[in-house]
Parts: sequence; C-alpha cells; structure tokens
Amino acid sequence: MTARPSLASPAILVATGLGSGYLPKAPGTWGSLVAALLAWPLALLGGWPLLLGAAAVATVAGFWSTRIYLTRTGEEDPGPVVIDEVAGQWLTLAACPVEPLWWVLGFLAFRLADITKPFPASWADRRLHGAAGVMLDDLIAGLYAAAACCVVARVLLAG
Repeated sequence: MTARPSLASPAILVATGLGSGYLPKAPGTWGSLVAALLAWPLALLGGWPLLLGAAAVATVAGFWSTRIYLTRTGEEDPGPVVIDEVAGQWLTLAACPVEPLWWVLGFLAFRLADITKPFPASWADRRLHGAAGVMLDDLIAGLYAAAACCVVARVLLAG
C-alpha cells in the first residue's frame, strides 16, 4: 500500500475533500457528506447558479489535484480522492430546493448513481484513465442524480 500524501499540500487537501477521503470506510460517502454540508451555505447565498459555479470550480480543481495525487501515489483510482464526489454532489444539489428533505434526497440520489454507475458513467469508470477517469464518472452520476431529483420535484410539486 502506498503511503498517503500529506494534507499539508494544497493539492492533496483539495483532492481528498479537505481530508474527508482519509476517514475510515466509505470515503466516497464521507466526501459526498462534506460536499452536501458545504453546499448548504452556498445555496442559501446564491442558489443553484452558485452551486453550479462551485461544481465547475470543483471540477477544474479536481482535474488538477487528482493528477497530482495520482502522480504521487502511482494509483489508478484511489479511494481517498473524493473531489470527484464533491463536484458530482454539487451538480446534484443544484437541482434540489434548499430544504433538508430535498438535500437528503439529493445526497441519496447521488450516492446511488455514483455506486451503480449507469451508462455512460460505467464506461467512463472502466475506460478512462488518469484524472479524467476519476472525475468524469462522478460528474455523469451527478447529472443522472440531478435529473432524477428534477423528475421527483416535478411529480411531487405539480400535484
């Protein structure tokens, strides 16, 4: 097992979702939870446009920091790298009303999509390498989860 890079490096701190990827068991869930908690004040401050902007920034930062993490460890898709979950979770939550129940739904929808990886997320996960392989499957999962939340909102709020 490769030694974990230090959180003293800004790139490693970003890649690991402020260190949440180093928590024991289910690092992707921890990263998604940190993302959901950080998204709440962003959504209150600027709504879905700010969340989408934050997801875009997390995506760019994710490609940068993941490349550095992968270079330092030599690993293909290390569990501690959770910036991809942060970006995907923020994409999902941008489609949700800023209410606790919707936030839970968005969190669960993203985790389900991230774990099951519906096509083309599964393709990206298997076929792409490097930072693209780490980031793109979660971004696709985030889009699927956002669409699911929009459908649920439309059905529930239309009645």
